[in-house]
Amino acid sequence: MVTITTKPATTERWADVQHALTGGGDGASCQCAWLTLRAKDWNNTTKDERTALLHDEIAAGPPPGLIAYVDGEAAGWVRVGPRTSQARLAHTRAIASATAEPLDDDAVWAITCFVVRREHRGQGITAKLMHDAVAFAQDAGARLIEGYPVDTTTGTHASNNLFHGTLSTFRAAGFEQRAALKPGRPLVALELTPAAANVAV
Repeated sequence: MVTITTKPATTERWADVQHALTGGGDGASCQCAWLTLRAKDWNNTTKDERTALLHDEIAAGPPPGLIAYVDGEAAGWVRVGPRTSQARLAHTRAIASATAEPLDDDAVWAITCFVVRREHRGQGITAKLMHDAVAFAQDAGARLIEGYPVDTTTGTHASNNLFHGTLSTFRAAGFEQRAALKPGRPLVALELTPAAANVAV
């Protein structure tokens, strides 16, 4: 049985962030910048520029995500943080119209991106990342977390679009469906109690 652990993304773990992001899918080219840039800004950046943006974001802190490790090797990534730090969310019309939460509320967080290296898929890494991302947000003082997953029980979905996470993963973590962004893409939310977990940096 493998041992899965997670740690916050820091500059000291930059090589692990890159290893986690570059094991399949769009992580290598996206550098998890899709959510932090508005569409017009995204279209004007290169991969190298997005890599630099992620490095700067991590260096500035707080950690914008968690790295999953399988037996000590970086194997996955999740972006978790205040919605206000993920600029695209407030400028996505479907999300802005569907959410019941003020868009400028720093206590509303979002879990928005999962990456798991191909050789480590099917080992429960996404579920572990979800669990620890919720604890990380709670420890940081979030009062509510939103997600915008893919409902894989309806229609067909390209594998590269599953970086949003699946509805089943969010539901297993206690999230409730609040609204529909479009067919097959619900908005889900989890209300949190005061911090009860300590996530070490």
